[in-house]
Parts: sequence; structure tokens; C-alpha cells
Amino acid sequence: MTKVTLTVNGRAMSGEAEGRTLLSAFLREELGLTGTHIGCDTSQCGACVVHVDGKAVKSCTMLAQEAEGAKITTIEGMANADGSLGVIQQAFQDYHGLQCGFCTPGMVMSAAALLAENPKPTEDEVRHYLDGNICRCTGYHNIIRAVLAASGQDVSGLGVVAAE
Repeated sequence: MTKVTLTVNGRAMSGEAEGRTLLSAFLREELGLTGTHIGCDTSQCGACVVHVDGKAVKSCTMLAQEAEGAKITTIEGMANADGSLGVIQQAFQDYHGLQCGFCTPGMVMSAAALLAENPKPTEDEVRHYLDGNICRCTGYHNIIRAVLAASGQDVSGLGVVAAE
């Protein structure tokens, strides 16, 4: 076992990990951050996306020890300081961008990385960027609209009605 120390959502955190422990498992099991979901362990679904030093990473593709000293942002770090939903999270709620919610943490984290790189993406750019995230419920229509709405773009003509 090796001690792994990270900065997670702005806080110094550490725990013990075997050499084969994936970052996704370390976050969930050792640090108690269960918002990072594990859907496949094979880099197929994107439910485990977190930000490592500002870049979107499927945490099932990275060993915990490889993240030593890194700055990690998980879905728990996307909320506002007062605990209310962040802009992207609120857009997912307002535009019905989730059903079961299993893929949502990875979708939100990927959307945040996209919007950091490209603050006003087109619909095609959003679809392309989220290509590595699988949703088995919504058919992506409302997810795309939620990301566009989070970017501040008018989605009123795109066939989605915001929640009251």
C-alpha cells in the first residue's frame, strides 16, 4: 500500500492505495466521494469523468498513484460554495438532461471541460465532445440542450421546455 495525496475539490486529501487501484475506486472507496460513478471500468461509458489538473479524464483509466500531487475536481466540487447547484448542474435539471442520473456526473464534468475550452459551442461541437459519454436513458437530446443552455445560449427554439 502506498499513501496517495491529492488536492480534491480544493481540499488536501490522502489515503492508501495498492498499485493497481484505479483513481475512480480510490475516490469512491478511500476518499468517500461517491459522485464519481463506475459504469464499465473499460473507458467506454464516461460516467467516471473527473478533472485532473484541469483536464477531463476518465478516472477508470488512471491509477490512483499516477494522480499523486494532482488537483482533482469531482462532481462534488461542481456545486456553488453555498451548496446550491452550479450552472451546468442547474441546466441539467432545468432542461431535463437526466433520467436515472447514473451518467450525469460524467456528463456534467465533460460539459464543464468543453465549456472551459469553448464557452459558446455549437450543437455539433457539443455532440462531438460528449461522444465518449454514454447515456442509456435520455437519447441525448436534452443533455445537448442543457449544455447549450449552460453556455448561456438561447435554446428556446430547440424543442425543449425548461422546467417550471
